[in-house]
Amino acid sequence: MYGVPVIATGDILREAVAEGSELGRLAEGYMKRGELVRDDIVITIMEDRLDEPDVEDGFILDGFPRSFRQAEALDRILKEKKVELDAILNVVASSDTIVGRLSLRRSCPKCGAVYHMKDMPPKDDEICDECRSSLIQRDDDKVEIIRHRLEVYEKQTFPILERYETAGKAKEVRGELPIDQIPDEVKRVLGDP
Repeated sequence: MYGVPVIATGDILREAVAEGSELGRLAEGYMKRGELVRDDIVITIMEDRLDEPDVEDGFILDGFPRSFRQAEALDRILKEKKVELDAILNVVASSDTIVGRLSLRRSCPKCGAVYHMKDMPPKDDEICDECRSSLIQRDDDKVEIIRHRLEVYEKQTFPILERYETAGKAKEVRGELPIDQIPDEVKRVLGDP
């Protein structure tokens, strides 16, 4: 929507697990338990990713920072790159909404297409519209793991919002809206691309 790369730490970590890389092996256990991957691993990933040339005109981070240490690392990285943080989006939704959205999410292991079995289902049940592969439910999209992830979020991630609120960078997005209205909500909060 904004013409810049969306850098999702979860996607990077899942790719590393699928490749069987050292990073993937380190991260896999944390991810299966619904825990945050160690800060040093995630910070290294972000430092490397933010050195890529496609971020020169801006970028959106998804899932980073999730701890005070990661927030401090982001400050350092941005300062080194002479980049100013525009905003932190806090998507506000109830636990029930989050569990419902994530537990009904399915993805294609081949092409990466993502579906929601209620709100954005594939044309054929559990089959990717794009490449016709069987869809999967990620381990971290299972209800018990989602609930644990929410507990971890409340303890470790939610507290860092105050730091961005104090700096006037935190913006709230109404996450209870229907999924197809979220892009317009983001535009309302951030402005048109």
